[in-house]
Amino acid sequence: MNIVAVVQARMGSTRLPGKVMKDIAGTPLIELLLKRLSKSLSINEIIVATSDDEKNQPLIDHVKKLGYRCVIGSESNVLSRYIEVIEVSGADVVVRVTGDCPLIDPAIVDAVVKKFTKQRLDYCSNIEEPTFPDGLDVEVFKAKVLIDASKHALSNYDKEHVTPVLRNSSVLKIGSLTHKADLSNLRWTVDETVDLELVKRIYLHFSPDIYFSWIEILELAANDSGIFDMNKGVKRNEGAILSEGQKLWRRAKKIIPGGNMLLSKRAEMHLPDAWPSYFSKSKGCTVWDLEGQSFTDMSLMGVGTNILGYGHSDVDAAVRQVIDDGNMSTLNCSEEVLLAEKLIELHPWADMVRLARTGGEANAIAVRIARAASGRDGVAVCGYHGWHDWYLSANLSDDDMLDGHLLPGLNPLGVPSSLKGTVFPFEYNNFEQLADLVQQHDIGVIKMEVVRNEGPKDGFLEKVRKLADQKGIVLVFDECTSGFRQSFGGIHKCFGVDPDIAVFGKALGNGYAITAIIGKREVMEAAQSTFISSTFWSERIGPAAALKTLEIMGKEKSWNVITDIGNAVSSKWLEIAESSGVEIKVSGIPALSTFNIPGEYSLEYKTLITQEMLKKGYLAGTSLYTCIEHSENIISDYVDHLSEVFKLIARCEKGANVYELLDGPSCHAGFKRLN
Repeated sequence: MNIVAVVQARMGSTRLPGKVMKDIAGTPLIELLLKRLSKSLSINEIIVATSDDEKNQPLIDHVKKLGYRCVIGSESNVLSRYIEVIEVSGADVVVRVTGDCPLIDPAIVDAVVKKFTKQRLDYCSNIEEPTFPDGLDVEVFKAKVLIDASKHALSNYDKEHVTPVLRNSSVLKIGSLTHKADLSNLRWTVDETVDLELVKRIYLHFSPDIYFSWIEILELAANDSGIFDMNKGVKRNEGAILSEGQKLWRRAKKIIPGGNMLLSKRAEMHLPDAWPSYFSKSKGCTVWDLEGQSFTDMSLMGVGTNILGYGHSDVDAAVRQVIDDGNMSTLNCSEEVLLAEKLIELHPWADMVRLARTGGEANAIAVRIARAASGRDGVAVCGYHGWHDWYLSANLSDDDMLDGHLLPGLNPLGVPSSLKGTVFPFEYNNFEQLADLVQQHDIGVIKMEVVRNEGPKDGFLEKVRKLADQKGIVLVFDECTSGFRQSFGGIHKCFGVDPDIAVFGKALGNGYAITAIIGKREVMEAAQSTFISSTFWSERIGPAAALKTLEIMGKEKSWNVITDIGNAVSSKWLEIAESSGVEIKVSGIPALSTFNIPGEYSLEYKTLITQEMLKKGYLAGTSLYTCIEHSENIISDYVDHLSEVFKLIARCEKGANVYELLDGPSCHAGFKRLN
């Protein structure tokens, strides 16, 4: 028999990129693997199977330099690579070894081949009943059975992992080599940085010998077990279970503080162990993950950025045009003037506009201008206004004053202690509390969201406006979230109360970075007395996207559409809850609605909803930013699936254990440090 070993290797590992060429004792990992494998007495030839991704060229060059053949095939369809190897080598039997096993032992390889041959099996391995350390995995199978299996329609999982189609067969003759003691808890493979460090230490111990046996490694573990503890927390075959997005998220948390750039997009805020985390493309209200699986977004819609849906063709075309014409120049872009004029047209009380690119900086600009105009440092705040020092300084007091303002647990570490006593939160609809703050402190700015979870009561907004006028306070409305969701412009237009400054963001550019600060001339001109300037506030894409977005909003009357959708979905939530016997509380403006299941298990229920809806193809939780792409059919299907999840919640409310229904830990409620 022609027995050919296929070493499956590539540079594009999600968890540890380039691992097959990582240096171990002065030698690339793949070279050590091939040298050890070459000591097998039963193998006729070793061939490396890699993909046509250009990142693999260093691997290909090195393998060929060592004198081994290299077959180059599909990146995603690994199974097809094996078929190519069989065709070019004329293999009768294939020995499968993955490229992350630099401690592969030729004696174990020969033992599996011997059992395969002696018992005349179709497939034999030491992994079906894993008793050997992870990293000594060997699979042996007839070339013909793999060829036959490949002719049938197989799942992407089968194509990626090659042998499940054989291992799960009911007609093939299958055997397994086991060790007398179960050592499957030992991890000698390389998928994570800690794995690589362990293998380096093992090779260092035996240096210069690279052909030490697995038994000798066991003896080392018995005598110096400490070094083997470093990777105990990594689960066996975790790579086959985790999605590409989950693998990348784990990698991100090691090199990016917090894992990403926006708290609301952390996997831990949704489904810690299973959230897709990353997207490959988006269109309408559909998002595709890194593996091409599609999900209907019945959740945050870009955290509120895409009222017109993802990838609106007209907005994208406008952006492509300005890219073709040039996004940046020594000169200014005319679009910023046109956008300023349009925003003033929509808000006749305003006279001047400053543009920025993110909500946090826009709010910081607004507060700087308002403080400059009022001549006072004190700011009374109600709502969430970003991450900048001026806002987080409210938490320099001992009672975490911002915990009731959307995100609990925001630590002001790094915020100058000298800012303590400059920002004072007040509760929405609690006018007396605000009046007391103004009475007790030198308040020059009232900074507030017009509405979030509830609407104004007892003339609240009118009272705030009157108080600001009486005390010479600059009133700033933060419309980053609420803007363009219930009116063509700020939601304050719905209540007939005008601020001195309004801040817009999120939906203004339908996914492109653009924010605006608009205000009365006598207030905004204070910007000339202080320094507010940034290079990328002058780029062209944001204003161009905003102009086209506003044009389409005006044609579509998008604020009416998304409000109607939000009202319809909120009503369905209540109907589902009532029919299931589950109590919920719905809050928020219609186009940004949320529901909460009060009680001890509120977070667990939210996690359960996300978990089960994800399985059904939805990005969903307990909140929904609506967009004009949320059609009646999409909503109807979403409601049907959500009804089934509420039945599970109803069982838990009657005594079932919700933790038995969860596949992993519960989501976070606010800011938490990630390990």
